[in-house]
Amino acid sequence: MNTAFSLSDPTASTRMHVVWDWNGTVKDDLDDHVAALNATLPALGGTPVDRETYRAKHTVPIPNFYARLLGRPITEQEWISSDNAFLDHLRIQPVRVREGAVELMTALHEAGHTQSLLSLCPHDTLVREVEEAGIGHFFERVEGRTGLSGGTKAAPLAAHLQALGLTDQTWRVLLVGDAVDDADAAHANGTVAVLHTGGLHHPAELAAAGHPLTDTLADAVALGSRLIGARATQLVCV
Repeated sequence: MNTAFSLSDPTASTRMHVVWDWNGTVKDDLDDHVAALNATLPALGGTPVDRETYRAKHTVPIPNFYARLLGRPITEQEWISSDNAFLDHLRIQPVRVREGAVELMTALHEAGHTQSLLSLCPHDTLVREVEEAGIGHFFERVEGRTGLSGGTKAAPLAAHLQALGLTDQTWRVLLVGDAVDDADAAHANGTVAVLHTGGLHHPAELAAAGHPLTDTLADAVALGSRLIGARATQLVCV
């Protein structure tokens, strides 16, 4: 197996905790999201979009995404109706885990690193899909959204880290995601974030935000491990 990095390398030897994003990261579901969006847009007066348009305009919170596509803000009732229709469409799609993700998680586990999963998709849906994918055994915690939709990941990540007992060890936490909101949430909580270009967001938009960015999940973990190793060295030297 080639994970594109060596977990035994001295720069990657610090015991990490990896928080994985789900949609667009571990779950390879860009096409499903485009189809689900196109199923909801006509009711709002919008027209179908292609993959490139989806990725170029995608943003969090999601109501802002609809506003970008429609050229106008959507009402609360429009958001509730479209979000329910979107999720109903996604629920009937088979779960596809991104190529190489299982091998990467296996390598992390065997090297003694810990992992969890945090998503803004509904918690019940997340748990069902993780079970369907057969990867739940990798994670110390699987956590989706239980409250209202349309928010950002910063507060859920804070609660996630607290539940894992990592609030005082954020220097060794790596969040791997596909959205600027993932990186913003990580920085708000004092953790490292590395984004990858293969998800729901356009690579040019991610690059413009200036966050660490790679093309694959393996490269994201490799870069994250080096950043955490540097953090560990700084702590020792203080």
